[in-house]
Amino acid sequence: MEDTIVAISTTTGIGAISIVRLSGEDAIEITNKIFSKNLSDAKSHTIHYGYIKNGNEKIDEVLVSIMRAPKTFTREDVIEINCHGGIATTNKVLELLLDNGARLAEPGEFTKRAFLNGRIDLLEAEATMDLISSKTETARKISINTLTGETSNLIKKLRSQLVEIISNIEVNIDYPEYEDIEVLTNKKILPQIKIFKRDLEEIIKKSEDSKVVKEGIKVSIIGRPNVGKSSLLNSLLEEEKAIVTSIPGTTRDIVEGTIIIGGIMLNIQDTAGIRKTNDIVEKIGVEKSLSTIDASDLIIFILNNNEKLSNEEKEILENIKDKKKIVVVNKVDLENKLDKNMLDDYIEISVKENIGIDKIKDRIKKLFNLGEIKNSDLTYLSNARSISLLHKALNSIKESEEEIKINSPIDIVELSLRDAWDNLGQIIGEVYTDELLDELFSRFCLGK
Repeated sequence: MEDTIVAISTTTGIGAISIVRLSGEDAIEITNKIFSKNLSDAKSHTIHYGYIKNGNEKIDEVLVSIMRAPKTFTREDVIEINCHGGIATTNKVLELLLDNGARLAEPGEFTKRAFLNGRIDLLEAEATMDLISSKTETARKISINTLTGETSNLIKKLRSQLVEIISNIEVNIDYPEYEDIEVLTNKKILPQIKIFKRDLEEIIKKSEDSKVVKEGIKVSIIGRPNVGKSSLLNSLLEEEKAIVTSIPGTTRDIVEGTIIIGGIMLNIQDTAGIRKTNDIVEKIGVEKSLSTIDASDLIIFILNNNEKLSNEEKEILENIKDKKKIVVVNKVDLENKLDKNMLDDYIEISVKENIGIDKIKDRIKKLFNLGEIKNSDLTYLSNARSISLLHKALNSIKESEEEIKINSPIDIVELSLRDAWDNLGQIIGEVYTDELLDELFSRFCLGK
């Protein structure tokens, strides 16, 4: 991190302003080479008016912000050049900075430097990008809680509880001759482990709810051709997103749209009608429809009230029996030919007559506790990496319980507890690998 990096921090295009950001030991010196004023003696956190110049040629009229280490985002000297928005002007300023010694930043490198320099932890680094990409108000609240360190404190508290148990074990192992030390047995530490496991399980549950808030719910509408899948999608989205005709096989690929219910984003996709077909293109669409079942958080399976249950539909009902699902019987305005006794639970609707659509939305809220999630404490983890590490920590705690039950030596129990402690450390970046950082920050946008 000895070199000075530069990137455009605003979206490329026409706008009122654009910002070019530098960070590193030579940020001020490099800026001096192209700015009409010398910033060497300028005070930190001040703004300076002037021109970006290429020799005697004026490139742009700008405001330059100077922030000196360590009171900056990266804990390095940081310069932000506020240019007039525009592709040509912004790129020219960037080009001049590169020509004068700066290096183009990698995606997320400013945030990576903030983490490596101890300005933020790994959870806060991830929350930076989550805040940028938040699509709902609830997701924004989760991101800002994490960014301000509240979620990190939750993990630090867990680690503190765990390290207290581990340190007591180590004292007993290392100094067994000390009479004033309480002798720890498996029986004595088991209640502490049980309390810790309960707390961890509660955090996992609420974190998985938070993940739903941040990423939304992936919903797939499946069924035979002409049961009303595309019509239902259009009705839920309140727009004509999918083509609707009476011709079977009209939808041959996945059509997507998003809505917000209870403050949570639903990513809804209409799929090709599932049936046996010799049409190559339609057959590919049917295969993609079947593959969405495992990849979706919720399946809306539509049946036609005016038709008998087919063998394909019976197979689908079997395949989705353990999934979160809503079985919908459409076209209730037509004659009933469907044997509903074969269905455990279903909602009757008529998309054509706009009957029962709100019942589907209410069922989604109930299935995912959307009202409870929206009003709950949002100081929890919300990304797959962190939640996976929580589960690993929980598995290690469960292993320690099993080892106690079979009366394993206490130092063996300690190894499982240490695994849990390390997994929690990986969440906030107390433990990390270079490969993890490279992979994580590569997802960030340039200039952040």
